[in-house]
Amino acid sequence: MTRGSAARDELEALVRVAFGPGRRVAAAARLRGGSKKGVYRLSLDDGRTVIGYIWGEAENYWPAPRGPDAGPFGEASGAGLFEVAGARLAAAGVRTPRVYLLDRTLAVYPAEVALVEDVRGGTLERRLERGEPGAQQVLARLAAALRTMHDCRGQRIGRVALADGDAVTAGRTCEQIVLDRALSHLAEAASRVGRVAAVRAELEAVTAGLAAEVRSRADYRLIHGELGPDHVLIDERGEPVLIDIEGAMFFDVEWEHVFLELRFGGHYEPLRADGLDADRLRFYRLAMHLSLIAGPLRLLDGDFPDRDPMLRIAEYNTGKVLAFVR
Repeated sequence: MTRGSAARDELEALVRVAFGPGRRVAAAARLRGGSKKGVYRLSLDDGRTVIGYIWGEAENYWPAPRGPDAGPFGEASGAGLFEVAGARLAAAGVRTPRVYLLDRTLAVYPAEVALVEDVRGGTLERRLERGEPGAQQVLARLAAALRTMHDCRGQRIGRVALADGDAVTAGRTCEQIVLDRALSHLAEAASRVGRVAAVRAELEAVTAGLAAEVRSRADYRLIHGELGPDHVLIDERGEPVLIDIEGAMFFDVEWEHVFLELRFGGHYEPLRADGLDADRLRFYRLAMHLSLIAGPLRLLDGDFPDRDPMLRIAEYNTGKVLAFVR
């Protein structure tokens, strides 16, 4: 099997398990954007379509995780994370695609796989960009879903699939984890971007200074972790449907809001929440920008095909980081 090209006969075997021995795959197309798993739209011979998720080495463009990108920020990939995150979000009343088949045995397909609902209303990102009627209503519904999700508290930091946490998070606070990660990403960004290298010492001081202003607390909320408008689909009733849920975790809700603010831009205001910690927001903004320089450039060390968007992300966030020392 070549990179990003699932074998059709094996996909058809999955379809027969899920929908009966008479079903066939009329067409299969890999959807753009996936970097950790393959996402395929399968058109069946009875006219329906389903989405296939494949978590396998041939579908993952990322290098092996390392250092501070373990623990809650480790690679968010695998059917186990998907299954537990989906159940936890459903329990919180948050809509995700319906699951028709989830198989971790490798008995039918040589990777962990799932067949899920094909939500055909497009992304919230597309509707907002086009100013389509109803987009603001979907945004309001998303805000309500996020409030419900963020009201769910946990007793420890980490992925929802790890009921007892992990060694990376044990005895540590969210801001300590973010600080270690930010300094690691700063070092990596400085090794790749000359403009960052030129002010590395100043950025280290600013990063440590912002972290020092954050008061410790233990208030861990259920967050998606990487929720941009491209990760929100819209169903036939106009309800938001969250995807790429494997990274769901209990963490500071400010981390979620920094990402929401960054990705939703001028459409963020309806999602804004009361009572957020301003010091955490300032620190986490810098940490987020650093991660969005180092991560995309690291991804491009491999053979990820959509290179220009990653370069644009790294360039944009480089500008944001440099603004902290101007």
